[in-house]
Amino acid sequence: MNKYHNPILFSDYSDPDAIRVGDDYYMTASSFTYFPGLPILHSKDLINWTLINYAIKKLPFAKYDLPCHGEGVWAPSIRYHKGRYYIYFATPDEGIFMVSTEDPKKEWDEAVLVKESCGWIDPCPFWDDDGNAYLIRGVAKSRIGYKSKLFLHKMSADGKRLLNEGVLVFDGRINHPTIEGPKMYKKDGYYYIFAPAGGVQQGWQMEARSKNIYGPYEHKVVLHQGTTDINGPHQGALVDTVKGEEYFLHFRDMEGYGRVTYLEPAKWKDGWCEIGVDIDNDGIGEPVAQYPSPFNTEQKKVNVSEDFKLNRLPLRWQWQAHENTDNFTLTEKGLRLFALYNEKENISYFPNLVTALMTQKEFVSKIKISLSLQDGDSFGFLVSGGSYAGLKISKDSTCLYGSLISYELKKDYSGKEKTEAKVPIDKTEVYIKLKLTYPTVISTYISYDDKNYIQIGESAEFKVSRKSWVGGRLGMFCTSSKKNSCGYTDISFIETE
Repeated sequence: MNKYHNPILFSDYSDPDAIRVGDDYYMTASSFTYFPGLPILHSKDLINWTLINYAIKKLPFAKYDLPCHGEGVWAPSIRYHKGRYYIYFATPDEGIFMVSTEDPKKEWDEAVLVKESCGWIDPCPFWDDDGNAYLIRGVAKSRIGYKSKLFLHKMSADGKRLLNEGVLVFDGRINHPTIEGPKMYKKDGYYYIFAPAGGVQQGWQMEARSKNIYGPYEHKVVLHQGTTDINGPHQGALVDTVKGEEYFLHFRDMEGYGRVTYLEPAKWKDGWCEIGVDIDNDGIGEPVAQYPSPFNTEQKKVNVSEDFKLNRLPLRWQWQAHENTDNFTLTEKGLRLFALYNEKENISYFPNLVTALMTQKEFVSKIKISLSLQDGDSFGFLVSGGSYAGLKISKDSTCLYGSLISYELKKDYSGKEKTEAKVPIDKTEVYIKLKLTYPTVISTYISYDDKNYIQIGESAEFKVSRKSWVGGRLGMFCTSSKKNSCGYTDISFIETE
């Protein structure tokens, strides 16, 4: 019997939600200020997932033309209803939106504003057996002044608008503070609310049930850290198999790596869904480090090799703002990043930073670049997410040189870029290796022949910023201290192992 090992996805797919349609599984997750947004992942066995699409290209607000860390697409829910796939998500300052399609692999319809609002978050639709439609959601204290409450709304049958201001169906302030991310299900005449509480780093998973959709709801904790070292098993999705088995997907916050994805066994007993394994016999499930694979399939190792000599950007690469074709082009030499002027010092606020999720706990990523920089231009390859660390190659009036850089974004949004080493670079075609060692220590190297590498500086630590709600991402940029530079950098490929 093959076993899978958690996490099943060592990538920052925050707030995952998933469904089964036939023998296909589809998952989506928060994408915040990164575009295209709302990633669509597909699986046949619940443990090996492939990114196949995104549900939105941009949001209908010009402010996202620049990075808006901590804002954007929050905590989506994906559902299948009468032949269509629906995703509901909130932007914490603008409202609740819905996108839909008949084929998740193809282009999704334009986003519909279901409700203009501020502080209404984590929406989940529910179509009842009698045809009535509802939407359950939480609230964000940072926007609305209070938290730990869940509200239920009547919704139009087509899912495009809410019909009332909502009814408070669960108040978690006493037993489940910071309750959020609700998912609604129905089984054997009971309405169930699955929701995390207690905060993302040290919280737990709760279930509430009632025979009446508006309550009152009885509740219990069904998954917590317990005696394991897996902190804060949090927000996720209940899915089943064609054989009738149950599983629960959820995230775990791992600081610089973001919120990685775990899979837990689940089973129904006495009207409650038990999640994980009750290792210490306290009546509450605990996360598993490994478990028999749902379909006895083998868990595949994630290695990534991507050729940028294509007519489109490889799927996993996202901009940390709306995509702008002034920032880049694709040529026979690869991805060309233009050296653009940026007002911000912090690279994590460059709209022309292109990023990809990390996929392993420790790895080496290698790129090949061709530099056509002018005085004042720079190219960088780094790990970014509010804060950053990595390699920057700069051009001044005398030469090209490489430096190890790092920036820690403070709680008050202040910070200053630190630079270590200043190594001359003799050629314009360069191989760069970026090595990440647990926990998020960054080392950088350059070579002219892909054989003999020299290290730039010693190492730097990537310290995740809580202001951005994301972990680290691989990132590349080309920038200039001048407003009219004609410089650029071509990236041929990236390999990660």
